[in-house]
Amino acid sequence: MKELSIKPEIYIFDKCEEFINKFKIGKGDIVITSEHTYVSYLKKFNLDTNLIFIRKYGNGEPSDEMVEAIYQDTKNISYKRVIAIGGGSVLDVSKLFALKTISPVTDLFDHKLEFIKDKELILIPTTCGTGSEVTNISILELKSRHTKLGLAIDELYADFAVMIPELLEDLPFEFFATSSIDALIHAIESSVSPKATSYTEMFSYKAMEIILNGYKEIAKNGRESRVSLLKDFLLASNYAGIAFGNAGCGAVHAMSYPLGANYHVPHGEANYQMFTSVFKTYERLKPIGKITKLNKFLASILHCNEYEVYDRIDDLLNILISKKQLRQYGVSKEELKEFTESVMTKQGRLMANNYTQLTKETVYKIYESLY
Repeated sequence: MKELSIKPEIYIFDKCEEFINKFKIGKGDIVITSEHTYVSYLKKFNLDTNLIFIRKYGNGEPSDEMVEAIYQDTKNISYKRVIAIGGGSVLDVSKLFALKTISPVTDLFDHKLEFIKDKELILIPTTCGTGSEVTNISILELKSRHTKLGLAIDELYADFAVMIPELLEDLPFEFFATSSIDALIHAIESSVSPKATSYTEMFSYKAMEIILNGYKEIAKNGRESRVSLLKDFLLASNYAGIAFGNAGCGAVHAMSYPLGANYHVPHGEANYQMFTSVFKTYERLKPIGKITKLNKFLASILHCNEYEVYDRIDDLLNILISKKQLRQYGVSKEELKEFTESVMTKQGRLMANNYTQLTKETVYKIYESLY
């Protein structure tokens, strides 16, 4: 059995200048980022690169329409390296531009195009959540299909994953909260996956420890206390990315996709709505197994009984961002069946990683309980 794979070389620099000098950023590079990140951290270096500001092509979660529009603007540009600096949207979109053939994007995601990587890829996160810099997954909203899909192929691995804590210094609290919650869920979901190994669990559990202890610090000392913890959260996100990149995520992510795609709920927030209900269901259906070890570990961090861990996590996360009912996003009761159908028919890649099997009826009941 394959135990662990870490494809990118991983670098950490305190400041952007160190990265620019080490990697000699310049001609032949295309930099995909946000205008804010460029102005705040890169403009002063007068880099001679091709620049793509992703928000020119749309706001919110990355989509096939966004990729197609960027492709039209870059298809005649010659470049040898793709350098992505941003959150999950930037990284997931940028991975595709290291491929020789990108369009039509829907054909790419349907595996109808040949996967050939012909550019070097450097991924630099500006949030502490996606872990995308160390995974081979690109997730897009396919607008015509009203859902999100993931493309997972080895050609999407970065050549270099670079972490620069300086880039998180002006991250607004709400983005810090949703992205780090996403990282926590990556760690927890991957820890109970059937594909989890002793190696992936090592990364999962260390990520959980760092994030939950960081949340306890924020709960005690206020939002601004996160600033001194940013490097820790960045590392935790990276650890969680290594874990779920190998072991996979499951029903929490699968069930969040219809909410995110139809109501444009940020990815970490959509995951948060599903998280503890899914794990309470796992606990009820299969109380003995990997979840036993997980609950014991979480209880030791949260200083509570094992049967209380998911309520305590809800309490802790509610300090960061308020949990809502699905109806508060505008979801109708009738849509719950559509959400369920979408999960069961379109998210097999994720549902295969569930701790225990969830039937169509069980998925619907989880949605219903959250309504």
